[in-house]
Amino acid sequence: MKFMKLGSKPDAFQGQGNCVRYVPSDLATDVIVIVGEVKFHLHKFPLLSKSNLLQKLVSRASEESSNEIKLVDFPGGPKAFEMCAKFCYGMTVTLNPYNVVAARCAAEYLEMIEDVERGNLIFKIEVFLNSSILRSWKDSIIVLQTSKSLLPWSENLKVVARCIDSIASKTSVDPSKITWSYTFNRKLATSDKIIENVKNFPEKLESVPNDWWVEDICELDIDMYKRVMYAVKSKGRMDGSVIGEALKTYAVRWLPDSIESLASEVYNKGNKSLVETIICLLPSDKSISCSCSFLLKLLKFAILVGADDSSREDLIDSISLKLDEASVSNLLIPARSPQKTVYDVELVQNLVDRFVAHWKGNANSNIGEKNKMKENDFVLGRGSWLNVGKVVDGYLAEIARDINLTVSSFIELAQSIPESARPIHDGIYSAIDVYLKEHPNLTKAERKKLCGLMDIKNLTTDASMHAVQNEKLPLRVVVQVLFFEQVKSSAGVQAVNNCTDGLDTSRNTKENLVEIAPEPRKSLRKQMDSMKIKDDELQKNGKLTKMGSKNRDPVQLLPSRSRRIFDKLWIVGKGHGNGENKSSDTSGSSQSPTSLIQGETKSTSRQRRYSIS
Repeated sequence: MKFMKLGSKPDAFQGQGNCVRYVPSDLATDVIVIVGEVKFHLHKFPLLSKSNLLQKLVSRASEESSNEIKLVDFPGGPKAFEMCAKFCYGMTVTLNPYNVVAARCAAEYLEMIEDVERGNLIFKIEVFLNSSILRSWKDSIIVLQTSKSLLPWSENLKVVARCIDSIASKTSVDPSKITWSYTFNRKLATSDKIIENVKNFPEKLESVPNDWWVEDICELDIDMYKRVMYAVKSKGRMDGSVIGEALKTYAVRWLPDSIESLASEVYNKGNKSLVETIICLLPSDKSISCSCSFLLKLLKFAILVGADDSSREDLIDSISLKLDEASVSNLLIPARSPQKTVYDVELVQNLVDRFVAHWKGNANSNIGEKNKMKENDFVLGRGSWLNVGKVVDGYLAEIARDINLTVSSFIELAQSIPESARPIHDGIYSAIDVYLKEHPNLTKAERKKLCGLMDIKNLTTDASMHAVQNEKLPLRVVVQVLFFEQVKSSAGVQAVNNCTDGLDTSRNTKENLVEIAPEPRKSLRKQMDSMKIKDDELQKNGKLTKMGSKNRDPVQLLPSRSRRIFDKLWIVGKGHGNGENKSSDTSGSSQSPTSLIQGETKSTSRQRRYSIS
């Protein structure tokens, strides 16, 4: 910390209680200066030799036959005036970052200028500020903090502006050239100055991180912090990731830990200003590297403290650009009245719509340059869509448990992403399964609409096996799933490609797709394992045949009623209506799947579908 001593005489000021200060002397005091509630009994000559204002006031008081002078709204109060009075008496005054602004404002008030005497207090303080304080990183921050209580004097004297410029300039210095002490916990060196030539200090204790400055400026209040961050950004030399880290660090430093404290009346006003300011500092594009989770947390705070609509809209725009980085837990934002759902589904719907609109807008604007697009750009764009699709399906599975969630809201959100964002439908199937379980009173039409959201051709084997045994699904859906699985197992992968209009279900591609959404697959596999039918029990009932393959035909798991319906579908699919040979010598591929099962009986144990939900 920098300091400067003025004067050489010992400090002789004494007090009489808390309201009287005086200088003991053989000469009687001849003027009383009142500052606030404190009366200073002083001598005219030392004061008048330094202060132009006191010369005027003493002259006026003499004309009124009074020896009292009252200083109204004196900046810095009695302590600041006492420093100026000591300087007039030639007593020792020690200036430091904590009192220099008060002394500077008090000297300005008293008009202690060079016209009155050379080397006056204003001149000496300015030298100290420019040559020491503003060259020091920490001292500049301390001075900026103290200037808050001395507004508007500190602002008019440009102390605030000079400190902000000094801080912003130091943040832009190449980290390799920083050798001053920064933060209270990460001290690099004892030197507290900028060294332009790093060669003069070859031995560095450690490398300086790019965000070395973010913790120190967190000590500033929100108004000063806002001005410093604007100055840092205006320099144009700060990376967006560092700015994002600074905003996040400040939010963590000042926002309460608990939701209850955040929304309480005591903190609400201050938190509202803080949240709105941080949002204001966020740029409107994707250049800032704030994580999507931090932005969503900030959005929760903004909703709780009632931030203004424009701030929330700006934040929603920023989040929508990075929605592909979000997680399901980030999106579980509690709903506010008058919404009846547990979570704010409308807000998530808004975020998804904006993300889709943004990507479609970019695609349309770049349509002329489509051929010039790099392969990496295409892959990144594809990955973003897949991530959003996975998050939306996961979010649907979470909110599906809410009994107040309407079918229309569920369907609208599910349909808000394009088909390319959902290459496999295990996730949406899981969400539908949960919704059907938690809403047992749905009409037949509503169940049909829900099941229409998924394409059975895009289900993995695990999901298909789960659907086959799912009692909550309409029977027609179950039969369609089983039909597709049977076609796939009988005709092979290439035949499936042909009958599904070129759908790519090759082994390699399918393995890749499965990897995109591993969670639904694991969940379904776990449920399948828990409900697996014992081989010996099935063999005892005479319903299992050995097909020479390790994989059992999924048709065997279907109840007898479903198998009869499936037999009819299979016959039509094999051209029964076109007069094909019906003899028993026809190939196995033209037989109904259920006819392949030897020794089938009408056991009552197979009269229902197994539900593993």
